[in-house]
Amino acid sequence: MSGPEAPELAEAAVAGGADLIEFGFPFSDPLADGPVIRRAAERALARGMRTRACLECLAATRERVPDTPLVPMTYSSLLEAYGWERFAADARAAGATSLIVVDLPAGERPELRRVQLVAPTSTDERIALAAAQTDGWLYLVTVAGTTGARRELSPALAGLVERTRRATDLPLYAGFGISTPEHARAAAELADGVVVGSRAVEVAEDGPAALGAYVSSLRAAL
Repeated sequence: MSGPEAPELAEAAVAGGADLIEFGFPFSDPLADGPVIRRAAERALARGMRTRACLECLAATRERVPDTPLVPMTYSSLLEAYGWERFAADARAAGATSLIVVDLPAGERPELRRVQLVAPTSTDERIALAAAQTDGWLYLVTVAGTTGARRELSPALAGLVERTRRATDLPLYAGFGISTPEHARAAAELADGVVVGSRAVEVAEDGPAALGAYVSSLRAAL
């Protein structure tokens, strides 16, 4: 999540083995997110992290991790308020590699380069559309629910991967509910990579060293 500590945390995560950093731009009504990300967004907003401040934080992070993809993740209301084209241009200028706009469906704003999300509830038609429009890889939402750590890996992932493989040869990264090395290993046997958000944000509260060690444990499991 954007904030003064984000550049150092990102650097620690990359040192621990992260291939990509998902960079939260906080929003006051994060409908896809569970309690951990919601609290992180609320804290960021309380600290004054508005869009311009987040872009500055992104640029500072890019200086720390010059070669790692940085992908801002946010909601469409933020882009609507800031300006769609302006946000895309300013994010790229600050070092963004792509974007994730959680509540913007495939087919809407096709000119906006972004990573698309698909879920177990997505039809084959929607999966094909998302695959055709996504920027580099597809984000597989493993559950019909919000972000957050769960005790077990979603049993819906295998079927979602199978259906998505029929639609595209692009890399598939699985997220939502992945929090332990065991989860990561099981998900990576099906998909091409894993996305870990809520648990990483929790661990990051203990500082860069803790986050780096946590990422290392996930990396080792893969």
